[in-house]
Amino acid sequence: MISLIREKRTESRITQEELSRILDVSRQTIISLEQGKYKPSLVLAHKLAQVFKCTIEDLFIFEGDENIAE
Repeated sequence: MISLIREKRTESRITQEELSRILDVSRQTIISLEQGKYKPSLVLAHKLAQVFKCTIEDLFIFEGDENIAE
């Protein structure tokens, strides 16, 4: 999964610290999300989408085995 959170966050001029406060998570969680080292819960992904006024699909690109095989 590729995360576009950093791009959305910088476009919105929000710091990692500010985003962590808005979402009530640690700054380390934001760093891990941006680096693709942490997969968010559905609730957290939904909150991120609300913050950036977009869909979950706009924040994350799913690859390979994360998709249903056809």
